[in-house]
Amino acid sequence: MLVKTFGSAISGIIATTITIEVCVEQGINFFLVGLPDSAVKESQQRISSALQAFGYRIPGKKIIINMAPADIRKEGSAYDLPLAIGILGASQQIMADRLSDYLIMGELSLDGSVKAIKGALPIAIEARKQGFKGFILPKVNAQEATIVEDLDIYGVDNILEVIKFFNGTQDLDKVKVDVSGEFLKGLDTYEFDFEEVKGQENIKRAMEIAAAGSHNILLIGAPGSGKTMLAKRLPSILPPLTLDEALETTKIHSVAGIMSANTPLVSVRPFRNPHHTISDTALVGGGTYPQPGEISLAHNGVLFLDELPEFKRNVLEVLRQPMESRTITISRTRQTSDYPANFMLVAAMNPCACGFYNHPEKACTCATGAVNKYLNRVSGPLLDRIDIQIEVVPVPFKELSEARKGEPSRTVRERVIAARHIQAERFKSFPDIHSNAQMTPKIMEEFCHLETSGLDLLKKAMEKLGLSARAYNRIIKVSRTIADLEGKTNIENSHLAEAINYRSLDRDSWGR
Repeated sequence: MLVKTFGSAISGIIATTITIEVCVEQGINFFLVGLPDSAVKESQQRISSALQAFGYRIPGKKIIINMAPADIRKEGSAYDLPLAIGILGASQQIMADRLSDYLIMGELSLDGSVKAIKGALPIAIEARKQGFKGFILPKVNAQEATIVEDLDIYGVDNILEVIKFFNGTQDLDKVKVDVSGEFLKGLDTYEFDFEEVKGQENIKRAMEIAAAGSHNILLIGAPGSGKTMLAKRLPSILPPLTLDEALETTKIHSVAGIMSANTPLVSVRPFRNPHHTISDTALVGGGTYPQPGEISLAHNGVLFLDELPEFKRNVLEVLRQPMESRTITISRTRQTSDYPANFMLVAAMNPCACGFYNHPEKACTCATGAVNKYLNRVSGPLLDRIDIQIEVVPVPFKELSEARKGEPSRTVRERVIAARHIQAERFKSFPDIHSNAQMTPKIMEEFCHLETSGLDLLKKAMEKLGLSARAYNRIIKVSRTIADLEGKTNIENSHLAEAINYRSLDRDSWGR
């Protein structure tokens, strides 16, 4: 007897429906075809033990299983459940009349329980698109799949529940979640707040500008000056995620398998903080079976690289292309996977090996030229993509001991949101441009007109401070954001002057 069940394969963050054809006939053997990997091939032993735990068995006959399309590689153990149900249906141990209405995924334990899978959300989206009535999956993944409307979601603990459901002896409970309520509830949930920061007003101002224009920012300062503390609070002043952004971010986290069982939707902008020993593959994604990397997990949020010069040079260099294109393409012999990577880079570093170059109180002990040597661990092309570079000076005791709190994040965030609204209106005819940091030279000509006095100021600053040519466009983009924060239509000299101060590493005097 031939029976079909349905599962799904993930490529990037896109799911493809897999038809599992099971035929049981006279003979003795077990054939599994359709480009399965080792984990799929090993499913026979897991299925056999799981069925025996509830009094069922794999029939002692010839079993042929084809996983179509046969040219797509099937990876992982999540096909255990649809394979097992297909075998039971083909051997007439369960009724097979409703199998075509449901997409089924889940890994089986030897005791018959159903374990978690990756990619529940994109699978559910594809199931609805293909017209399935429902999606049966592990209970631990059910909440993230409930985001998809017009699709019945059934979370199960073990294979016996699925068997009874198809035999009509027991109904499965539909999993329902108030997605809008969960989304709104988490929008303002942040662990850290800017009101906890004493002093550092100029740094908080720079971070507000960075958040308002989605500019990459580099914090340079001595150990203990507050670089990491400030970076951790940046997400609290970024605009809240839109529902579309939340869905896209959730898809990535779902594919990576890092969604919490009680969290159906990512409603807070991600903050990823990889250690400096990370590999280039872990950062951008990939592997034998491609998975999203840290830059994709930081999509619509912040990627924080602490101790920037300590990262391997080849690891930092792979950031250059995604920072411009906002996507990353992982190519392998058999497949190509695309992952979004629209992140805001926040980096921190000491000014030199000893950490005290330009310190107001402590002397630098580095040898002549050592400061530049330390800085050169980070390539010029990468620094070129960082709009704001600012020195962080340690906070004096007088400010640390003050009881007065700083400006809360919610107040700063309101100004950032207002500036982003201005940019959304400005770039409404440019579908791929959402913030000032993404402007191309052609768009800058249209929206960043400078008066003659402004051009003169910029020229003098570049000549006097020794600013490099690459700083020119970055200064103008940051100036545009400063003007937006003040609600000004045109870029004024004061905006240019402030932006010029945020190019510390472009000065000829740095490190000399």
